Amino acid sequence: MNFRNPIPLRSWLVRKLSTSAGQNATAEGAKVAVRNGNMLYTRLSALGATGGTVSETLNEFIMEGKKIRKDELTLCVKLLRKYRRYQHSLDIMEWMEKRNIHLSHIDHAVRLDLIAKTKGLAAAEDYLSALPPRAKNKMTYGSLLNCYCNNLMKDEALALFKKMDELKLIDNALPFNNIMCLYLRSGKPQKVPELIDQLKSRNITRSHFTYILWMQSYADLNDTKGVDSVLEELLNDSEDKCTWTTYSNLAAIYVKAGQFEKAELYLKKLETVKKPREREAFHFLISLYAGTSNRAEVYRLWEALKRVFSGVNNTSYLIMVQALANLKDFEGMKECFEEWETSCSIYDRRLASSTIRGYLSGDMLEEAQLVFDNAHTEAAVSEVKDRSPLSPETKKVFFDYFFNEGDVEAAEEFCKILKNNNGIDSEAYQWLLKTYVAAGKVVPDMRQRLEAYCIEISKELQDLVLKVCPE
Repeated sequence: MNFRNPIPLRSWLVRKLSTSAGQNATAEGAKVAVRNGNMLYTRLSALGATGGTVSETLNEFIMEGKKIRKDELTLCVKLLRKYRRYQHSLDIMEWMEKRNIHLSHIDHAVRLDLIAKTKGLAAAEDYLSALPPRAKNKMTYGSLLNCYCNNLMKDEALALFKKMDELKLIDNALPFNNIMCLYLRSGKPQKVPELIDQLKSRNITRSHFTYILWMQSYADLNDTKGVDSVLEELLNDSEDKCTWTTYSNLAAIYVKAGQFEKAELYLKKLETVKKPREREAFHFLISLYAGTSNRAEVYRLWEALKRVFSGVNNTSYLIMVQALANLKDFEGMKECFEEWETSCSIYDRRLASSTIRGYLSGDMLEEAQLVFDNAHTEAAVSEVKDRSPLSPETKKVFFDYFFNEGDVEAAEEFCKILKNNNGIDSEAYQWLLKTYVAAGKVVPDMRQRLEAYCIEISKELQDLVLKVCPE
């Protein structure tokens, strides 16, 4: 059973650079920033749906007689970045520059990251080069280093790390953490302990995230004794560095290693560590208890989640359906899916796909067919405002089912839905023709259909056409 690492390595270090400029504001100024910033953010966040530009929105706000503080703009940048609205975030910072609003070193670091995300790394490098000498510091260099590491640009990252070292800009663990992330994501966990040795030799304090990366390196090397030794050193260093994130990673490590008793020890520890009552915390615990095959704990946490929150959203139901599928608790999965179906306001096709996948894993074809019959119609599968195409993973769930059943009628019906959602492509036709082959049926007009929809003909697709549409 594969579990995703609960630590979002790609975004963690970027968030560390997102320190709010409002920290230096007066208490009264901060309150104004939050109040007016929310008003301004409401308008800016609606730009995707209403059209218009950031500069137009900000200028209109001022023309209405409202003042905009830097604190408010910084808050909007932070919120928009959180929801991956990178271009709008960058537009705000460019508007600030045109209005001669002073940008701090942190602002420059954030802006560099936004430029990398929207215009590319070459533009980010140019931005750093053009900064005045005082702004070329550990924050802006560190931001570029983070960009290199996120993009797995090892040579550039190591060269920049060396330059930062020569400029005496490395006085904390953050640049080391970046390089550790790079090595872990590049499949070189053995390099991480070497960096830890460098940290120790320089007497640089290790952050709690440093310890997490160190543990993960041993986990990737299948060395759980090494993981234990790092935990022991962490506890000797400072128990305050043992956070929710620390214990959640330990639990995930031991679930993956099949050491369920140890995993549950840390899962229990998680529930005693102070943690905001977030849905994600329940989701994590439910998923990992399913990984340890502990059905009772999965249901206990599910009931606790429903008590804590007034409503159960689609994501929570999805996590529970997947957990019950992992447990092979098909009756419970059925009840959970039906409970969601009767209460959902927006039909989430991920739940139908996960339920079908769960049934198929247990060879329960009739049950999978029943879910499919209710979910494969256009009204259900396409019930999203933007009518976005189905993901390849979702398509595969349905086509795998059609192939195994030799159900060409259902496969054709599904292809009609894909056409209406702009999701029909060469791969979809390839799956369709494989279903025809499995069913031992022919489709005389297939060549004309492929030509009419301008489908690119690969060698594999051409071979399938010859089988189902003989000349």
